[in-house]
Amino acid sequence: MNRALIVIDVQESFRQLPNWAAVSNPDVAAQVDRLVEAARSKGDLVVWVLHSQPGSGTAFDPALGHVRLIDGLVPSDGEPVVTKTSHNVFTTTNLQQLLTERGIREVVICGIRTEQCCETTARLASDFGYEVTFVTDATATHPIEHWNAPAGRSLAEILADPLSLSTDQIIARTEYALAGRFATIASVAELTGKAATSGVRG
Repeated sequence: MNRALIVIDVQESFRQLPNWAAVSNPDVAAQVDRLVEAARSKGDLVVWVLHSQPGSGTAFDPALGHVRLIDGLVPSDGEPVVTKTSHNVFTTTNLQQLLTERGIREVVICGIRTEQCCETTARLASDFGYEVTFVTDATATHPIEHWNAPAGRSLAEILADPLSLSTDQIIARTEYALAGRFATIASVAELTGKAATSGVRG
């Protein structure tokens, strides 16, 4: 085993947010599940990551009960589950230690959000010397409003604003930034050798 699948923040918290209605990939959990099954069949390590913001009162506050994997995703015995408070997985967890102890040299990245925690983790992993594969269609993101937009706008207002970035634009930018620099871009089908199927294990 020298490869690890890192599943980032595929958690119920995101489904509690208003912008989930505009998520790029509502079936992201099913895509991730396919990668997990393939990784297990090859003997690869699977690392599960959750994002937590204790005391925030948001959907990411563990006190509210949403900091848990989306239903249908279940770690197997021996698969590490780490909780982070930073955008990338390395800074506030023992991920680097876990990977080093197991001799991991290649990481496969999937999860939520494409351009935020997933891309940031991919960049840092590359800087640490890992061979990185970024599985874009097993990630998900939401439209991003302009950095100077008024606070507190509704999702409809964000979507109607021509200065907002669409999910397609965000995904394309992430792939352009990572490919050939920090990661190899791959699809679920390429890594599993199987066509897409619907649903997550229940």
